[in-house]
Amino acid sequence: MANELDELTGPVNEQGRDINVIEKQLPVKVGTGSLVFEIFLWFPLIIPGLIFLFMKISARNYLRALQQRIQHNASQIDNYLEQRVVILQNVVGIVEKSIDLDKDVMKSVAQFRSGINPNDTNRNDIAGELDATMNSIRLSFEAYPDLKAHRALADAMQQNSYLQREITAAREVYNDTVLRWNQDIFAWPTKMIVAARAGYTTRIPFTTSREIKDRARETFF
Repeated sequence: MANELDELTGPVNEQGRDINVIEKQLPVKVGTGSLVFEIFLWFPLIIPGLIFLFMKISARNYLRALQQRIQHNASQIDNYLEQRVVILQNVVGIVEKSIDLDKDVMKSVAQFRSGINPNDTNRNDIAGELDATMNSIRLSFEAYPDLKAHRALADAMQQNSYLQREITAAREVYNDTVLRWNQDIFAWPTKMIVAARAGYTTRIPFTTSREIKDRARETFF
């Protein structure tokens, strides 16, 4: 039998293919088969039904704990984002005295100064705007030797690089937990039945912005 996916004779996309995260939450649903299954466990003996009842209680507690773990992981990302905002404000306070920053940069800084409130819907946007703003400042920073010699500014830029790495690591931990959640809520019968009765849906992983993706394709060296 020939290979179903044959790289020698199968169609090949010469242009490549970009991969994107689907922004969609899938609800967990169970049919009448699951209800019949649960009823069947109670007859003719009660013990299997009781065992399954305790299994559902355990599954419910597990999924609730996993939800709290996702929230905790998300808050870690938010903490790092907030620290980057503080660094951004400090950097701009030093840089704007020496050079004229781009209007878009100053608009972003003004927005961050008014406060940020990361949540599941805007966390990606805030991270992307911070990356873009810090990149613009970094370009100005590299173009002025006098600024590079400024110790406080050099320390701030180093802290920013450190926080970027921490955010990357925190995002990976968050996405790993989201993956576990998305897999577990469809684990039939126990967790899936509990998730369906609770109205749970899949969660969307942390993704990067279109601008960051485009920049990643640029030539750096």
